[in-house]
Amino acid sequence: MDWDRVLAGLPMPAMLVEREDRVEAGNGPLIALLGDGVVGRNPAMAVRAPSVLAAIGAVTRQGGVQEARMTLRRDGQEQVFQVTVSDQGEGHVLCVFRDVSEEEKAGEMRRDFVANVSHELRTPLTALMGFIETLKNAARDDPKARDMFLGIMEHEAGRMNRLVRDLLQLSRVEAEERVRPRDRVELKPLLENVIGSLNGVAERSRARVELAGDPLTVPGDADQLTQVFTNLIENALKYGREGQVVRITLSPEDTVRGPAIRVDVADEGEGIDPIHIPRLTERFYRVDSHRSREMGGTGLGLAIVKHIVSRHRGWLRIESEKGEGSRFSVVLPLG
Repeated sequence: MDWDRVLAGLPMPAMLVEREDRVEAGNGPLIALLGDGVVGRNPAMAVRAPSVLAAIGAVTRQGGVQEARMTLRRDGQEQVFQVTVSDQGEGHVLCVFRDVSEEEKAGEMRRDFVANVSHELRTPLTALMGFIETLKNAARDDPKARDMFLGIMEHEAGRMNRLVRDLLQLSRVEAEERVRPRDRVELKPLLENVIGSLNGVAERSRARVELAGDPLTVPGDADQLTQVFTNLIENALKYGREGQVVRITLSPEDTVRGPAIRVDVADEGEGIDPIHIPRLTERFYRVDSHRSREMGGTGLGLAIVKHIVSRHRGWLRIESEKGEGSRFSVVLPLG
């Protein structure tokens, strides 16, 4: 059999091993993966993965098919391969390498997501169950304790409701992310409405919100953009210092992708350590977990913002220094 021709027809890295001793043939993707000179070498020198070598030995002696996993680190990136080792007769073993790195990452993200949601729900649920038990027994005839416990239960139930709401919103945004909205949205009136809806938050922190810039229009989804700027402005008011001025600036910007509109939301808070900035848009990532929960945050707000901005084919910039406040910039392309 012309093994070189057979292997050349496979899109995945593949090699033929002869009697555990020698790599008899390999295709182009295999050479790209393991390097030049792999053909003719001992498999132990070519692969350097004990599980794959063990599978090759087992199939050579017993026939059949074996599965093995191999991890490679190249250019600072880790790649995981599922290796299918099969008997081809006459002492020949075929090894096909399937890159499952993205599947591994997706699986890890799903596991982390489930663990985070479980953790976020466990605390309020435990509190509710404890207070319900108390109200059924010790505090049944104590009006003062009953009112206090009911207030706490209402707070915890509200926290769970916000979490479920944000999870549903995140799921909806991700489902729509590939379809760019095409309606025309006037940003200045939209921002004025958002600011008006947050008057109560501003008053509680004795802050002032200033809006500057000319009326500008972008293609977008008005409801989703309202959610973006509500989140960013509310965060600026909640996490900035008392009595601050939150400045919102609308301005045109030329980018490598063409003309765009930039909306800056700048606060006068204590700032964010730069080490946290790359991870701020991750689900459930918080700089200060206790403070965020006390403020009613779910840890999903900036993740939702990122996906909405991505749907609009824009991008989010975050600039901050400790003691210097923070600036969140949303850049929305016009074309």
